[in-house]
Amino acid sequence: MAEMNSRIEQFKKMAEADPDNELGHFSLGRAYLEAGMQPEAVASLQKTIELNPKLSKVYQLLADALLKQGKKDQAIEQLTAGAKMADERGDHMPKAEMVRMLTELGAPVPQLSSAAAASRTPTEGEVLCQRCNQVKPKMAHPPFSNAQGKMIQEKICADCWREWIGMGTKVINELRLPLNDPRAQKEFDRHMYEFLNLTKE
Repeated sequence: MAEMNSRIEQFKKMAEADPDNELGHFSLGRAYLEAGMQPEAVASLQKTIELNPKLSKVYQLLADALLKQGKKDQAIEQLTAGAKMADERGDHMPKAEMVRMLTELGAPVPQLSSAAAASRTPTEGEVLCQRCNQVKPKMAHPPFSNAQGKMIQEKICADCWREWIGMGTKVINELRLPLNDPRAQKEFDRHMYEFLNLTKE
């Protein structure tokens, strides 16, 4: 719990020091959610969407916080908007999770343009990307010389990896992550996996 409180204080200072830092508000909202502080989580996650409505994962977390407060209608509203945003951006895993949540809640699932998975089978040098759900060229080499790098090469296209490089730099700079600190590396990896729509194996 002490570590959780430390993370909350770190992200709170970051969000207060730079009110327009969406990653600070996102990380703070997620930390609040994990700590069971639902009203605070809702406020931070709503601020994140206000700053950047394209972060589809935020809608899922916000809906989760709202459901834990018994606010089903508001949660459905966020899940519907989030599923549409995730579909528009090709964020496959958050979309699938929000569609699942809507179905479990007995709510209508919005019409999604990319509901069908890629119909073409990957050939040599291609991959069915876990992030954009399209068959595209794979990376020529794994991004890291370990099992994690090999897994990313097999599941993420070169285009989406290039997008992450830009976002990863933003994560390091805006969250002020010293990657020689194991806790900072863990936070960085969490953002990377969420961005790439991957789960740790």
